[in-house]
Amino acid sequence: MPSNTSFSRRALVASAAVLAAPFIMPRPARASTELALGYPLPLNSQFGAAATAFADELARLTQGRFTVKQFPASSLGGEREMIEGVQLGTQPLALVSTGALPNFVPQVAVLDLPFLFRNYAHAHAVLDGAIGQELLGRFPARGLVALAWGEGGFRHITNNKRPVAAPGDLRGLKIRTQENTMHIAAFKGMGAIPTPINWPETFVALQQGTVDGQDNPISVIEAAKLYEVQKHLSLTEHLYSPALFLASPAVLAKLPQADQDALRAAARVGAAAMRRRVARDERTGVANLRQRGMAVVESIDKAPFIAALQPSYQDFNQRFGAATIDRIRQAG
Repeated sequence: MPSNTSFSRRALVASAAVLAAPFIMPRPARASTELALGYPLPLNSQFGAAATAFADELARLTQGRFTVKQFPASSLGGEREMIEGVQLGTQPLALVSTGALPNFVPQVAVLDLPFLFRNYAHAHAVLDGAIGQELLGRFPARGLVALAWGEGGFRHITNNKRPVAAPGDLRGLKIRTQENTMHIAAFKGMGAIPTPINWPETFVALQQGTVDGQDNPISVIEAAKLYEVQKHLSLTEHLYSPALFLASPAVLAKLPQADQDALRAAARVGAAAMRRRVARDERTGVANLRQRGMAVVESIDKAPFIAALQPSYQDFNQRFGAATIDRIRQAG
């Protein structure tokens, strides 16, 4: 996502402050408290599946004392704006990808290294194990509480110009990216022209030809109806995209420990539902996108892409430490 101007950030903070009261609203008739949960994609997406499972489990665990009001499809702003709202305490909960998170918790960026994860089982082993828990422990120092790892899925490239089966096919293509240094470096290394654009503006940017393509998991490509503005899909699996349930420390501090534990437990249930939805979409999504008119390149040799990124990997090793990267690669 692109950096916001200082004016827009002030406007966001002011607006968030005005809206903060209904985001955490006691409801005496039912003796319940309503919490707002924002996320970037529509209700009919892996984010919506996670949010709904989270809301249902939280209501169950607290006997209805807490309910969740969902704000899907970036209705509270882009991911960076939502994370800032959680930091400020004007938004209690958010479910976001890791795209913008390295701007707040830099260590998380290591998960966005291209071709880092072999498959979903490998990614889950890392996030559910010691490495993932250590990263979650980094968030309180940055004014955030990370409740549980969710899942966006492996990212694939779409574009309107030509099939992409090798790095040379990306040369000169303007590819929308998140405001994430790892994503930008990956596309530069593979020969594309990365262009950070905020997610709510992406569909129009593709429709108008501001950029030629973008990258996202199958679930997102389907849910956001990107098949309406993109012709070609290449199953590159070049990046794995985690997601995170975030909570405001200011909100949690007002809750007894039992309710904080309920939020964390509900987030884990939501994360599991998110993974199930991603798995389902991976099984059926490519065929659905073909039916919608997309031309799909399925059998892609990843070796040339990895070779093209070798100079970038040297920079990654210096930034994160080769031992850290090797620890992730060998996990699971």
